[in-house]
Amino acid sequence: MSLELDRRQLLRLGAAAAAAWQLQPWGVDARAADGLTAADVDATLEAFADTMIPGEKRHRDDRAVAGAVRGPGAVQAGALAFMNFPALGVATALPGLAASVNAAAATYAAGSGMVLDPTAPPFVALPFAHRTRLAVTLLDFSSPEYLPYYALGALAFLAFHTAGHLHTADAVRSGHPGLTEIGFPMPDRDGLWRYPEFSYRRRLARSHPRTTKTGSPA
Repeated sequence: MSLELDRRQLLRLGAAAAAAWQLQPWGVDARAADGLTAADVDATLEAFADTMIPGEKRHRDDRAVAGAVRGPGAVQAGALAFMNFPALGVATALPGLAASVNAAAATYAAGSGMVLDPTAPPFVALPFAHRTRLAVTLLDFSSPEYLPYYALGALAFLAFHTAGHLHTADAVRSGHPGLTEIGFPMPDRDGLWRYPEFSYRRRLARSHPRTTKTGSPA
């Protein structure tokens, strides 16, 4: 099974799904998460984020991060903090989403004849390769519930590529893993970005005479 989807496409589709949540929240049943502790919810969300953009384990006993690759991934880039960022308004849906991911993982494991470690949430207990296979199924357009999973995946990608829960200048200066990876430029000393070299190697237009130093044409 394969899913032909690149990062740019997942970012675009997932961001649209996350935006749609703010307009009309999906019917995520929070009661489904009654059996999950807050730690279980966090671990599940981190494991899902690590499946989207994997990274190395934070410590020897790390269960959420599978350690599939070297270097930082979505979890190290603050995916959990981004998911809970108040401005997004999706925090109340996260326990229900975590419960849904775990229910899918339990069904997947049963269908594959796998016995999961009962001390960890089902999705966290899955080996990385199986997390990936399950995620491919959840993100498939033929799945009736793919949209919430796209939104959840988008939050991991947005945390890595935008550090949207942090002030951008501070994030870049502190070496945010995602912004560093994509080569996001450093701001000037005053925290603003100016580009002395034109991308087309020539000036295409002159600034409006009423444009302020901050770029606002007030």
